[in-house]
Amino acid sequence: MLVFYEERLALLSVPKTGSTAYQSALKDRADIVVSGPTELKHANMRRFDRFYQTMFKKLFDTEMEVMAVVREPIDWLGSWYRYRTRQELRNHPHSTHGLDFEAFVVAHMQKSPPACADVGRQSEFLMPRSNGVRVSHVFKYENQSKILDFLRNRLNCDIQLPQENVSPKLKLELSKDTDQQFRSLFAAEFALHQSAE
Repeated sequence: MLVFYEERLALLSVPKTGSTAYQSALKDRADIVVSGPTELKHANMRRFDRFYQTMFKKLFDTEMEVMAVVREPIDWLGSWYRYRTRQELRNHPHSTHGLDFEAFVVAHMQKSPPACADVGRQSEFLMPRSNGVRVSHVFKYENQSKILDFLRNRLNCDIQLPQENVSPKLKLELSKDTDQQFRSLFAAEFALHQSAE
C-alpha cells in the first residue's frame, strides 16, 4: 500500500494486480510505504478505512481518496494459479503443483476452498465498511496506460514500471461448463471489473 499525503491519495495493493511493481516504481515518491507484513501491505478497503483513514481524520482532519486496480476474474485466478506453481511452494498447502487450471477453479468455487485455491475475492477486498466509505477510483488491470496517466497527473511525476513477481507461463483452459458455473457464482466479480475504468 502507498500513501501520498500531499496529493491525498492512497493506492491499495490488491493482490495479483501489479501492486508490487507500482510499489517499486513509487516507493521513493510516497509518504507512506507499507510493504509488509502481508496483512498490512494488502490492507483491504475496510481495514484501510478503519485504521489508516481514521488516523488521517484524527491527526490531520483530512481524508485520502483511495484507488485500486482489479483484474478480469478468470485472469486474476489464472495469476494466482500460476504464482502458486512456483518451485519454492512445492509440498506447501498453497502449492498448485500437480493441479491443472480447471481443477484449481473448481476448488476455488467450493464453499470452503482448500488452501491452494483459497485466494479470496476482489469484490470482498474492495467492499466498503458499513459507514459507506468506498474506493474512489477503480481501474482495470489491463488499462495500464489509464492507471499510469492518472498517477502521473495526480502525482506530477514520471513513472517507469519494472516487471515484478512475474508468474510462470502456463495454459489456462476451462471447460465450457466450469466457465459458465464460475461466471454465475462469481457474478459480483465480473460486475466489479466491468464497472472499473
